[in-house]
Amino acid sequence: MLRGADISPLSLLLGRVDAVADGAMPADTVPSGFPSLDKIIGGGLRRGDLIVLGGDIGSGKSAFALAIALRASQSRHDTLFYSGEMLPERVLERVLAIEGRTRVDDLRRGTLDDAARTGVGAAAVRLRDELPIVERAPLGGVAAIADEISALRGMELVVVDGLHSLLPGLRDTREEAATAMRALKQLALDAKVAVLVTAPLPEMTVRPDRRPLLDDFGAGGAVKERADVVLALFREGMYDSAREIEGATELLVRKNRNGAIGYVDLYFYAQWMRFEDMLDPDR
Repeated sequence: MLRGADISPLSLLLGRVDAVADGAMPADTVPSGFPSLDKIIGGGLRRGDLIVLGGDIGSGKSAFALAIALRASQSRHDTLFYSGEMLPERVLERVLAIEGRTRVDDLRRGTLDDAARTGVGAAAVRLRDELPIVERAPLGGVAAIADEISALRGMELVVVDGLHSLLPGLRDTREEAATAMRALKQLALDAKVAVLVTAPLPEMTVRPDRRPLLDDFGAGGAVKERADVVLALFREGMYDSAREIEGATELLVRKNRNGAIGYVDLYFYAQWMRFEDMLDPDR
């Protein structure tokens, strides 16, 4: 190719930088819907990146991953949500609980009062054209996800709720997890999507400060090596019930390949399975 015959990649990049400086959203970025998080990680979840979200059992990993998928879809970014533990209709129950600010149990039993019914109805109307695609995690693992993304076309964010759902069940769980992490990172690059996966913390030990560390993610070090962004949920009220801090949540940015690390203050309404950004609570 002759020099100067076409617009160079650097010129295109500078054009995108100028557009962002003028207030535009970066073209390769999907907002998480939590402004404090987006501020730390450069505007949102970047296509081509692998983001891992971890936390102790009961910390709200699934609820937070679903919240991100939902808010990204509401921002008109094509989003695919895979659940490793729930049928799609159960996931949608959670969506209505989150957006309608009501209890899932009340939805299932049909015991909504008039105010709750109105809130849920309004949420259903609001979400009619703003839902992510919700599917069960496929048995074929990452390869099957790649095939589905290719068939759907235009996906920008893929959320996999449960790294374990992609593992074939062989003996060496760490090696399985490491293989899945490599495959997910390759998927993000090849399909040009942001991939967010929730993961357990198998290496956590009891210690005075229970905030998850990068090494707690295990997977033979694959999370530390392969992930572009590593997030960890910490709710102190899970370990100290005597203090009135039940919903207070820290979202720790433990790794950020292209930027700073830090933390975000969230609040978790357990009865609705709803997270809110403490600096932008009224979304």
